[in-house]
Amino acid sequence: MITAEMVRQLRERTGAGMMDCKKALTETNGDEEKAVEYLREKGIAKAASKAGRIAAEGLVEAYIHGGGRIGVLVEVNIETDFAAKNEEFKQLVKDIAMQIAASKPEFVRREEVPVSLLENEKEVLRAQARNEGKPEKIIEKMVEGRIDKFYGEKCLMEQAFIKDPDITVDQLVKEKIAHIGENITVRRFVRFERGEGIEKKEENFADEVLKQIGG
Repeated sequence: MITAEMVRQLRERTGAGMMDCKKALTETNGDEEKAVEYLREKGIAKAASKAGRIAAEGLVEAYIHGGGRIGVLVEVNIETDFAAKNEEFKQLVKDIAMQIAASKPEFVRREEVPVSLLENEKEVLRAQARNEGKPEKIIEKMVEGRIDKFYGEKCLMEQAFIKDPDITVDQLVKEKIAHIGENITVRRFVRFERGEGIEKKEENFADEVLKQIGG
């Protein structure tokens, strides 16, 4: 069993994020040394060491899909103007714009989710668990697990990457940080969908975007 203390110790040692540390420990059956190597191999530990550095250069990317049905603007920052011209960085920004078009996130990261929205979601999940007949003593644990799924749907950085669902957008960015050697931050985005708010036929934009990029 992976405990919170094990995650904390690995996080202090590597500087990697809580979710990355938990995954590393899970993948290595709780072996801290192997978990450190896992994070290094993935470039996450290296990326974490650069996370505090200021990234003020970068790109604003525009992505229009389906003849004007969906439009995305996203700002992704990097440390230097030189690195912003790197083709690998440019491709990353394009991939993130397509991710937003396909997966409809509402926030960049979980810290941006309003407390009121989060508490409302938790109340809904508690009610669902009670309706399923779950005992009170395990309801909070169930809610915690389902809230992670909520973050995975609503927060860009926690979504599965559309081109490789085995990694999250956050892990993708960390891999690029390790490879390019500069801190990279997704700062903000806006997503417009034609006719948004008007009742219409449901369409699978994720599949459409993947077809367009050959995924």
